[in-house]
Amino acid sequence: MLRQTFHTFGQKLVHRPTLGEPVAEDDPERRLSTLDLVTLGVGRTLGVGVYVLACEVVSNQAGPSFVICVLIAGLSSMLAALCYAEITARVPHSGSAYLYSHVTIGELWAFITGWNLILSLVANAVIYFQVLFLVFESLRVTLQEFVLQHVSHYLREDHISFIFMFALWFFMDFLYDSTSPLAKVVMLVKILVLSFVIITGFIKGDLHNWKLTEEDYVKAGLNDTSSLGPLGSGGFVPFGFEGILRGAATCFYAFIGFEEIVTRVEEAQKPQRSIPRSIVISLFILFVLYFGVSLALTLMVPYYQLQPGSTLPEAFLFIGWAPAYYILVFGFFCSFLGSIFGRIFPIYQLLHKMAEDGLLFPVIAWILTRNIIIRMSLFIFMIIAVIMTFFFGITDVVDLMFIGSLISYSMVAICVLIIRYQPEMQNDENETEVQDENGPAAGRLTLQGLLFPGSPTPTPLSGRVIYVCSLLLVMLLILLCLVLAQWPVLLSGDPVWISVVVLLLVLITGVTGVIWRQPQSSSSLHSKVSALPLLPVLSIFMNVYLMMQVSAATWIVFGVWILIGFAIYFSYGFRYSLISNRT
Repeated sequence: MLRQTFHTFGQKLVHRPTLGEPVAEDDPERRLSTLDLVTLGVGRTLGVGVYVLACEVVSNQAGPSFVICVLIAGLSSMLAALCYAEITARVPHSGSAYLYSHVTIGELWAFITGWNLILSLVANAVIYFQVLFLVFESLRVTLQEFVLQHVSHYLREDHISFIFMFALWFFMDFLYDSTSPLAKVVMLVKILVLSFVIITGFIKGDLHNWKLTEEDYVKAGLNDTSSLGPLGSGGFVPFGFEGILRGAATCFYAFIGFEEIVTRVEEAQKPQRSIPRSIVISLFILFVLYFGVSLALTLMVPYYQLQPGSTLPEAFLFIGWAPAYYILVFGFFCSFLGSIFGRIFPIYQLLHKMAEDGLLFPVIAWILTRNIIIRMSLFIFMIIAVIMTFFFGITDVVDLMFIGSLISYSMVAICVLIIRYQPEMQNDENETEVQDENGPAAGRLTLQGLLFPGSPTPTPLSGRVIYVCSLLLVMLLILLCLVLAQWPVLLSGDPVWISVVVLLLVLITGVTGVIWRQPQSSSSLHSKVSALPLLPVLSIFMNVYLMMQVSAATWIVFGVWILIGFAIYFSYGFRYSLISNRT
């Protein structure tokens, strides 16, 4: 009896929904071309992060090795993008990592993914407001002159900031469409402004800024009355390997947003082609721009002259190009215009979907179907986000967002790893569905069967093997990352720690080998992850290791958020979800 109770409980945790038919390819709702989707991906992602976080990373995390941070973050994002490309080809429905987790690995994991995505999206919005305040702070002198000359009798300087922010928000709410011609113009302006930064950096750059010494630091202190940032050890990697890892974790923020494309699957023309293609093109454009900016910034200005909280436009004040400063400020506002809208409304889409599935309270779905209430709640949310900017530093909020996003990316990689090896059923629209693992088994599991499966196609038994191996693999990767995070001890040659690493690597290799030997799906897709299972495993490893760079205080805040989520799920969602009610 007790065994049956636990079995039923476990089954409810991993229940998976069956999706309906996707929108027909000739449906008039499918109006978005590949160019529209690239505009959406680049417009949502190419935001204000590069204008502020670049200086944050250069000044006290990585120095000139900022370029390596961008490479690491770009590689991790590209691996995630490849996984998104395949999962959208297999599950051609508009959604997010929440949807893909739900249909692949079950309800509990979907709730965890969705709950973390909510945290990530809220943190994103808070970051944007904080960055807006930083830019207004850098424009303080200009604003003071304007206020004194024109509106000093009516408004104070800080009131101007709030008025501008709300005016910009309501303009976007009522007039801005992320795939409209206006959006394409805004995206083009953002690309041109950053291209200007790159070209300027190569014109005004000096390779000596990659090999600065203590002597240069002393001279800068004598010639400049403003305070300087930390020197570190000087050279190309002034803050060591730890600084590169921490900087890469922060840089990852600049690549977040391309997954917004998958929320428009049902509006895309030929989605199984256009969605994967637009994801990869968007990320390639972003990487080229970010890498170019990293080269330009580190060559143009000594890293210790950039203060934490400085913005990218301020770098041009150091080289005496004041007009360029205002060009970049204009680029910042275009970035804000093209991105903040995409950072807020996915929250409403996700909350509405989770409420519809019964994992959150139904009143949320009711609220989010009424436009007037949405706009009122939007206004309230803005006020909350503004208040949060006074209690959390920008790096703290970036870390919170970072954890939530990396968990969702890892979930997508796990979904790709699992769904490729599952038995399939083809519906009338060639949509891949995962067959129920409770179907007839293809024989008993043996050690020989693990390495030499008898069937050339996936069976329910091989599918269950993949589920177990994937769970075990993720646990081993987490343990490995925890150990590797103690890399100074490893470099000291401690035999115990080295033995643990070797043992974990052997186990990970063995489990990966078992997964590799299982029969794969033979579905013909326009986009597939190559070198499976290695690339998804590498993606999960990089994501988990980057998460290890987050401070303990941030993990405590994240843990509190997860506990709140579990309280909601087990008190409400577990009992009232649509899947539980059907069963």
